[in-house]
Amino acid sequence: MALIQREDLAGLIPEPVSREIFQGVVEQSAVLKAGRKLPNMTSKTQSINVLDMLPMAYWVDGDTGYKETANQAWEKKKLYAEELAVIIPIPEAVLNDSNYDIWGEVRPRIVEAMGRRIDEAILFGTGKPGTWRKDIVSTAMDAGTYVRETGDLFTDIMGVDGVIAKAEESGYMPTGVMSAVAMRARLRGLKDTTGQPIFVSGMQGKTSYMLDGMEMSFPMNGAWDPDEALMIVGDFNQLVYSIRQDVTYKVLTEATIVDPSTKQVVYSLAQQDMVALRAVMRLGWEIPNPVSAFRSDLSQYSPFAVYLPEE
Repeated sequence: MALIQREDLAGLIPEPVSREIFQGVVEQSAVLKAGRKLPNMTSKTQSINVLDMLPMAYWVDGDTGYKETANQAWEKKKLYAEELAVIIPIPEAVLNDSNYDIWGEVRPRIVEAMGRRIDEAILFGTGKPGTWRKDIVSTAMDAGTYVRETGDLFTDIMGVDGVIAKAEESGYMPTGVMSAVAMRARLRGLKDTTGQPIFVSGMQGKTSYMLDGMEMSFPMNGAWDPDEALMIVGDFNQLVYSIRQDVTYKVLTEATIVDPSTKQVVYSLAQQDMVALRAVMRLGWEIPNPVSAFRSDLSQYSPFAVYLPEE
């Protein structure tokens, strides 16, 4: 089956468009926007060193007492670069219409599709690659850093056993909040003990909303599942990701497009006078969660706490 290779089209797909779409994916994805980007990966896997054991200090017994020794150790956590792709079929008649802004139509669809899949996989584990670690919601539930909805919204969020406190009890100062958009209406009426609203509009930069001084976002790309979680609070510096491959393209001209789930032919490009643009990127992510003086049993702690809907 013939197709035009990427190298054959080096002059037809401008590099600035590739970078623009990649930046759009980062902006569209709530996870990539909030997380911390590491240097680009140079292979399919990349190890990061995470502090695993702290040294201990000891009092010396008298002027001539012996000083004890201590160890400090690191473990390696791996990021696995997995491929994210989307195919956009385009009728040749559209491409031949020189007055039609084809890139203006294609770019938003690529950005939307990739941003949604990244967030679904990292936040909820939906469709995640098998090599990737557990998602954020599952990680928090395994560590016990979650609160289930009781009907008292203020206490659930701001109380001593609230969802913010759960993240703080793990030894982290939360830096941000992600939430289902349906929570906005409920939060607008939330006030502290002095009657002041705790959910306010930000006054600086691009921050739209603040909750207890933390930047708050409401992902609108369709990835958020309110049946799984109403809110995620945490230290988003502990969500790290690395890019193995920026968005790259290949134009297919005589391929057959098959539905992955049914294996049925969706488009036959040559027969239907169509071409298809395939966009691909590769990335990996991790939660370092290093040991600290505040905690030693990492299985009981998480940088993220989750507010769950009532059962």
